[in-house]
Amino acid sequence: MNMSLETMLLLCMLLPLVAIVGIVGLGHKPNWRETVTISTCLALIYLVVNLYQGLADGEIIRLFLWEIFPGLQLSFVVEPLGMLFALIASFLWLITTIYAIGYMRSHNEINQTRFYVCFAIAIGAVMGVAFAENLFTLFIFYEVLTLSTYPLVTHAGTDKAKAGGRIYLGILLSTSIVFLLLAIISTWFVAGTLDFKPGGVFAPDVDTTVAGAILLLFIFGIGKAAIMPFHRWLPAAMVAPTPVSALLHAVAVVKAGVFTVLKVCVFIFGIDLLAVLPTTQFLLYLAGFSVLFASLIAMRQDNLKARLAYSTISQLGYITIGALLATSAGVVGSSMHIATHAVGKITLFFCAGAILVAAHKSNISEMRGLGRKMPITMLAFFIASLSIIGLPPTAGTWSKWFLLMGTIETEQWILMTILMLSSLLNIAYLLPIPYHAFFSDDNKQGSGEGVGEGIKEGIKEAPLPALIALSITTVACVALFIYPQPVYELATAVMENSRINYAD
Repeated sequence: MNMSLETMLLLCMLLPLVAIVGIVGLGHKPNWRETVTISTCLALIYLVVNLYQGLADGEIIRLFLWEIFPGLQLSFVVEPLGMLFALIASFLWLITTIYAIGYMRSHNEINQTRFYVCFAIAIGAVMGVAFAENLFTLFIFYEVLTLSTYPLVTHAGTDKAKAGGRIYLGILLSTSIVFLLLAIISTWFVAGTLDFKPGGVFAPDVDTTVAGAILLLFIFGIGKAAIMPFHRWLPAAMVAPTPVSALLHAVAVVKAGVFTVLKVCVFIFGIDLLAVLPTTQFLLYLAGFSVLFASLIAMRQDNLKARLAYSTISQLGYITIGALLATSAGVVGSSMHIATHAVGKITLFFCAGAILVAAHKSNISEMRGLGRKMPITMLAFFIASLSIIGLPPTAGTWSKWFLLMGTIETEQWILMTILMLSSLLNIAYLLPIPYHAFFSDDNKQGSGEGVGEGIKEGIKEAPLPALIALSITTVACVALFIYPQPVYELATAVMENSRINYAD
């Protein structure tokens, strides 16, 4: 019997939760437990790809579950931006699971069954966020994502992990309750609806001061986008195992944040209203400050995961800027950057974890000469770095191109300069790592970047599952440069029929 697309949409949220039964029941048999996880990943990809094909064929795929009272309901719809997010998340869940098998076993991590359970809940929540038809539905799954990832952040159970978890949970919950929930309630009272609509939900004669205040609440309330000063949770969460860091930075949490920013800007405000709001320019400069300042902080970090964490804060600022520019190029650039940053940053974190497992090193100053012992890992790090910087032949080239075009279209010369300076800073804090790994003498002592105590004999590449995973994402960094059409087509489809003229 053929399964309907609406049933497939429902299964995208339910399947990861159903898998929990198998994961827990087979927790004492690691091979079977992880077989259940990988099988669920493959099934989810099958469902999402079928939804993508249905969307491409012009199908309207909508699912209504429950109406609390008129106008407030739990419902889902498949549209291009959510489809892009779901494709990225489902694919990278599979790759991260493969990586986690090698990492978690080699590192002798505790509570591995709990890890896979929370991972499954998180990906189910991501699917709910991606396909939410309204702010109410999105808010519920957004908070489930926060709560399900908290045990992953505190996985180690140490005092440091618990402290990082408190910062993580405290900032994300407080921004949601104080700002995001208030923004949603305000939208309900002003617009009379919480549905995502092409062109936005506010009337043409809406008070721009009121709408501008609501925009402030949204941007500050979407804490997962890590705009300064609500960014500290991200570096604090780096106490988690590397597969969790990959989940936070590429698969789920931060991508749910910037995805929500884009959804709100395009489908709650609409780009025409956004362009005339009095607070938009302030938020653009705030995002620009986050981009530049986080890049400067990244340069000062010797711990590799900490450097990558501040790099993520900077890159998320790119996406927020693109959304707030209120132009087609900006929205296309932001949408594409969700995908290109995902494959680039997850590769960098995979490499960081591989280095920790194989060489037991976490500080950049200790990685001199490491490329001769771990050539595949460090080559992958180099290619992924090029993608984050935005240089050919890697995926980040295209998204950064459209973002720069957006700043030129709107004559935002300061922001254009900030984006270019940030890319130069990307070069300064990323490329020296593989350079020193391949070309510096590992036996020299001293101080400074890439100089440490030397690389011991006997170090080799990380376990095969981890190596396979980081190789796949590295190939994706190049493949999305050569063949960016699927991502570009979804990104441009976001802008179709999304304009209402508020300028008059």
